Amino acid sequence: MEYGILSIAIPLLTIILAIITKDVIISLMGGIFAGELVLHHYSFTQAFLALFDGIVELFSHGWITKTVIFMLLVGAIIKIITNSRAIDRFVLYLSAKAKRLDSKRGSMLLAYAIGVLIFIESSITSLVAGTVARPLCDKNGVSRAKLAYICDSTSAPVCSLIPLNAWGALLLGLITTAITSGVIEGDGVTLLVESIKYNFYSIVTLLIVLVVIWFDVDIGEMKKIKPSPYHPMINHSDTKGALLPMLLPVLVMVAGVPVGLYLSGNGDIFKGSGSTSVYYSVIVTLIFLYIYYVVINRTMRHKEYFHSLYLGMGEMLSVSIILIFALQIGGVIKDLHTASYLSSILQGNLPISLVPMLIFLTASVMAFATGTSWGTFSIMMPIALTLASSMHLDIPLVIGAVISGGIFGDHASPISDTTIISSMASKCDHIVHVRTQLPYAILGGVIAAILFGVSGL
Repeated sequence: MEYGILSIAIPLLTIILAIITKDVIISLMGGIFAGELVLHHYSFTQAFLALFDGIVELFSHGWITKTVIFMLLVGAIIKIITNSRAIDRFVLYLSAKAKRLDSKRGSMLLAYAIGVLIFIESSITSLVAGTVARPLCDKNGVSRAKLAYICDSTSAPVCSLIPLNAWGALLLGLITTAITSGVIEGDGVTLLVESIKYNFYSIVTLLIVLVVIWFDVDIGEMKKIKPSPYHPMINHSDTKGALLPMLLPVLVMVAGVPVGLYLSGNGDIFKGSGSTSVYYSVIVTLIFLYIYYVVINRTMRHKEYFHSLYLGMGEMLSVSIILIFALQIGGVIKDLHTASYLSSILQGNLPISLVPMLIFLTASVMAFATGTSWGTFSIMMPIALTLASSMHLDIPLVIGAVISGGIFGDHASPISDTTIISSMASKCDHIVHVRTQLPYAILGGVIAAILFGVSGL
C-alpha cells in the first residue's frame, strides 16, 4: 500500500516535535504513534497497542538486547571509574606534570591532548580537559573562553571518531537495525568504521582547533575576551600511581572489542559480531574493575562498587530508551515506504549528488534547535539510510553526513549539554562561550558542507 505524502509527514512530524518540545523521547513516541495510526487505518486502540507491543518485540532480537545492555553497562563503567576517584587522581597527576607545558601554546595543547586521548565519554572529556588545563591557561594568558572552545571542540568530535563508547553503541544499533530490516546491506561495524572518513565536521573541527592553538588565532568576539587573573593553587596530594587506575580500564575495554570480533567471527575479525564484541568487552571491563579497584587496590569497597554500578546504569536509562524508540521508528518509516516516495519526488528535481549535503544540513539544523546530537542521530539515521538505499547512495557517506550534522548542530547550540559542561569546566560564562565559539563552528560547518557537496559528486 502506498501512503503518499503521509510517509513524509510522519518523520517530519517527529523532527518538528523534537524542535518544539526539546524532548527526543516524546518526539519519537509521537512519531511512532502517528505512524502506527496511519498503518492501522487510524485505529487509536491498535496504534496504541502497536506502539508498546513493538517495544517488547524489539527485545526478541539478540543484538538489540545486547546493545541496550551495553549502553547501560558503559554508564556503570563511567560511574565506577568516577567514584573510585581515578579521574580526580588523574587530574592531579596531569596538573603536576603540566609544568613542562608552561607556555601559552603548551597549556592549550594540554587541553587538546586530553580531549583527544579521553574518548570514553564527551562530558568526562570536557570536564577533565577544562579542570586540568585551566590553571595553566590562566597563568599563561589564555582566556577561559578559548579554553572552553578547545574543550567543546574535542569532546563530541573525538567520541564520534573513536566510537568505542556509548556513542558507538547508539550508532551501531541504528545502522544494524537498518541492516536486519533489509533497508541496507552489509555489516554494522564495517559500515560504521568506513563512515569515519566521511565524518567531515569532526575531522575539520579537530584540525581547525589545532591551527587555532598553534598560531594563536582569534576570530570574532574571541579577540575581545581578556584572560582571567591567575591564582596559583598548590596541591600536595600524592599522585604516585595515578595513571593506571584511569588508563587500564579504558585499555581493557578498547582491547576487548577486536578480541570479541575475532572470537565471534571464528578467527576472522571482519566477520565478527559488533554487538556481541562490545557487549562482552564491557562485561570483561566490569570484572576487571572489580578485581582491580576492590580486590587489589582497595580504592573501593564491595558495596561502593555495586552502588556505583547501579547509579551508572540508571544514568544511561534515558539514552537507552531513546535507542529503543529510534529503532522502532526506523521500522515504522520502512513500513510507510518513506524512502521510495521521497526518492521518487527528488529524482529529476534534485541532483542526487546534493543529497548527502542536504542530509548534513538538515541534521545540523535539528541538532542546533534541540541541543542533542544523539536525538538527531536517532531520528535522522533511519530516514537517511532508507533514502540512501532507494537512491543508491554511498551508505558510509550518508552515515557520515548524519553524524557530522548532529555534531555540528550540537556544537553550535547554546542548549547542548557539552556546550554547558565545557563552560562549567573552564569557568567561563556560558553565553560568552557560545558567542565566541560560534564563528569557529560555522567555519567548520561550511567546510564540511562543501566537502559533502564534493563527495556527493
